[in-house]
Amino acid sequence: MSIRLPSGIVSRYRRFSRFNSPYPAHDAGRAIDLYPVGEEGVSPVSGVVRETHTVGCPDRSYAASKDHLIVVDLDEEWCRRTGAEPGTVARVLHVIPSVDPGDRVAVGDSLGPMTRSGFFGRWVDDHVHLGFRSPGTNALRASGSLPVDVDVSVASVPWDGTGTVVERGPSHVVLDAPTHPAPGQRFAAIASDEGVPLDGGLAHYAGGGSFTAVDPDGTVSLWGTRVGSATDRGIEWKPIDVTVNGTRVTGLSLFAARDGDYGAKVVHPDHEFAVGDAVTVGIERSDDPIRLGVG
Repeated sequence: MSIRLPSGIVSRYRRFSRFNSPYPAHDAGRAIDLYPVGEEGVSPVSGVVRETHTVGCPDRSYAASKDHLIVVDLDEEWCRRTGAEPGTVARVLHVIPSVDPGDRVAVGDSLGPMTRSGFFGRWVDDHVHLGFRSPGTNALRASGSLPVDVDVSVASVPWDGTGTVVERGPSHVVLDAPTHPAPGQRFAAIASDEGVPLDGGLAHYAGGGSFTAVDPDGTVSLWGTRVGSATDRGIEWKPIDVTVNGTRVTGLSLFAARDGDYGAKVVHPDHEFAVGDAVTVGIERSDDPIRLGVG
């Protein structure tokens, strides 16, 4: 059984991704990361808070040393809308709880401020992580969540790999391309050569996914190079390198976005790119591809 989030819930967020993570909780699209506008962790579920927990996370100089889990017993009406079995439980991470056990929450309510967790890569924006557990199962374990899908159309955006740096962070840059076809009106994502909108960390995480079905032959290519193969768990990336102006970088961060600031995000810690630089992103086959783990 998979849980399908309706467009009325997903459209409250500026971006979302099911596969852009190295953590097992996202394997086979079993969790979704939702990116609100602002700093509040906007609830994607309605129900009653069962419990909250504080957990330790990897030690990162740029992040908090603790993260938080909010467990919600879902309302029957919310379950009916999403195809979830009555009694299904939601797990929300990366939000400092301003709610207590016994509190009722509705879709759109603030659960508390989002936190910059040590589970994030430095280039990752603050977000709400959402997963689900079947009735009667352990809601506190890191693994065991149900598959999550979305009832949202994501437009495929062709891109030739060229652009200009418009935002610079210590471990990433954002480009002015590709251009979103309808900012604020619909979600869009960078497309493969086959026209499939792509999701995930290309190829710094071992696998990714897509926002539409992949062709039966399973081929996923970008700029003339095969980058992955479709599996029952999403897309398995091939051994490739992402390059910028011919130099290998960590990778591309892929997601669905509806905001006007949409543009390709290039991941590369300690880079020397500057705002205004014209760049060309490329793909090359590799004997030693970059793969980031969870340590």
